Amino acid sequence: MASRGQLADPKKQASWFERVRQAHQTETAEDYVELIADLIEANGEARIVDLAKRFGVSQATVNKVIARLKREGLVIAQPYRSLFLTKEGKALAQSCKERHIIIVEFLKSLGVSEKIAEMDAEGLEHHVSQETLKAFQDFTKSRRKGH
Repeated sequence: MASRGQLADPKKQASWFERVRQAHQTETAEDYVELIADLIEANGEARIVDLAKRFGVSQATVNKVIARLKREGLVIAQPYRSLFLTKEGKALAQSCKERHIIIVEFLKSLGVSEKIAEMDAEGLEHHVSQETLKAFQDFTKSRRKGH
């Protein structure tokens, strides 16, 4: 780590930014498959109109993202029909949900309110490494054992 007034090694710093750029690319796909899974679980179906309403975007925006998710093999969508997740889409949604829960529990164990932990987890869950996620989980488990 660079000290105050010093910059990190350029290659090292570039790798950090590359990781963030990659996380941003997957963030939308993860948010969509996670919400589709939640809607199917809660309502028995996921529709374009529901996604648009919950993300606060237009149906055209949702259609564009769904087309990309179809190409990536995560979603099955037909005109005027509900959306479905492929096996890969379901696996990604489950992984996202687990990451989200771990981060929420970690933040709450630090004293963050449930409402704020949920909000903050929405951003953190896409950028946290497996190593950090495991540390969050271990910390939370150790706190539970201690109480």
